[in-house]
Amino acid sequence: MAAATGRRECRVSVSNSKPERALSVLHVDDDPVNLRVVEEILTAFGHRAVKALSGVEALDQMSRQAFDVVLMDIHMPEMSGIEVLKRIRERAGPERDTPVIALTADILSREPAEYLALGFSGFVPKPVMVQGLIAAVTRAAGVAQPALRLRRAG
Repeated sequence: MAAATGRRECRVSVSNSKPERALSVLHVDDDPVNLRVVEEILTAFGHRAVKALSGVEALDQMSRQAFDVVLMDIHMPEMSGIEVLKRIRERAGPERDTPVIALTADILSREPAEYLALGFSGFVPKPVMVQGLIAAVTRAAGVAQPALRLRRAG
């Protein structure tokens, strides 16, 4: 497939295969492809990804288990990522303090600093770049980032 498109595939190679601490990350996105890509990146770095296809599903997941970090898509049907963040922060339990990172392709309507002002712990633009994603997740969780190398397949 890569030869037909003229694109080369890249594989993620992690120099330090074990992170300082494996993180539990809730990824909320209405696009199953985005969920799969981010899950592959996180697991390559030794972290556990839990997927939610909507804000309602994310709130339900957070009421049942604790997460180190939440990756939140901003534009979703029914409930935006901003609305989900507000509901998380309004909760009485410990999940209200979970770091939530804004994840969006819409970089024209808001600057990254505006997401921080809204209460997000970080910002990652789409399409997701491996280094940016891992840096944001580990920074938000307060753990050291493992070294990484990208190598071309084939």
